Amino acid sequence: MPFTKTFSLRRFYGTKVDLRKLRPMILDRIEKRAHAYPVRSMVPVAQQVLLARNALIHAVSTLLHSIPLFVCKFCPEICIGEQGHLIQTCPGYRRRAKNRVHQWVSGGLNDILVPVEAYHLHTMFQRVITHDQRFDFDRIPAVVELCYQAGADPHHQNLYSSSSNLEPSDDSVHGTQSLSPEDLASVANRTFNAWEALRSGVHKLLLVYPVKVCKYCSEVHVGPSGHKARLCGVFKYETWKGAHFWMKANVDDLIPPKIVWRRRPQDPPVLVNEMRGFYGRVPAVLDLCTKAGAIVPAKYNCMMKVQGLSSPVNIKILQEH
Repeated sequence: MPFTKTFSLRRFYGTKVDLRKLRPMILDRIEKRAHAYPVRSMVPVAQQVLLARNALIHAVSTLLHSIPLFVCKFCPEICIGEQGHLIQTCPGYRRRAKNRVHQWVSGGLNDILVPVEAYHLHTMFQRVITHDQRFDFDRIPAVVELCYQAGADPHHQNLYSSSSNLEPSDDSVHGTQSLSPEDLASVANRTFNAWEALRSGVHKLLLVYPVKVCKYCSEVHVGPSGHKARLCGVFKYETWKGAHFWMKANVDDLIPPKIVWRRRPQDPPVLVNEMRGFYGRVPAVLDLCTKAGAIVPAKYNCMMKVQGLSSPVNIKILQEH
């Protein structure tokens, strides 16, 4: 009979750690880590991100003077075009009903470029913000805060306008600014290029700098650990006294794409609820640029469903043959 040797795995729970002795070592390590930031090679990337954000804000504002934008009165749904769609996805007033037709009103810049704010810190590794200190720190756009921590100066002459909040937020954008189709397409192409440059630059910065987002709400914090302000508004978790549950953030957390229904040439003039499974779903900026005449890369064709069917009638015809 072969000899078998049995190993017993034991866990030792008696080891005690004196946190008072470890605290100076932890603080010293954090202070030494802070000297490595900002990373010099990432400063030009942060500057390009601010420039792209500035160009995107101005370009989208220009397009919205020529292309109508509608937003639902009771939910975040938006629609770009001459009139709102008839797709029944509205939860209604205070979510008392489901699958209702949206009630459309005029929208603005903040409905497409959704503002995401974060606490402004002088250094990324300063002490954690407590709940009582939540009013002692300014709130600025999260992308601007990330660029600030990456070494860019948002108050520079060429970058200053990009550090402000998105404006206008609630004003009507149904202006009568006359732009030729060529000029409109040129602005649309610049808008799409700025959108791509902004997202690409933020993605590069997130590979180097830590950014946190709450698991249950849209709160963002730029730094190695989230703040302690109890502001989480998800009532399901109110037993935790509003504390955020932090996790690693991605590009969509800092730059929400705001997905919208997209009308294709083969679709009806007004999108109806019965055929919504055939429509494309794209970021609002992409839909705005295509309606203005921009040419987008082929990688978005699957999302836009360019060659897709337009109605269930086509399926019946294919089945008969």
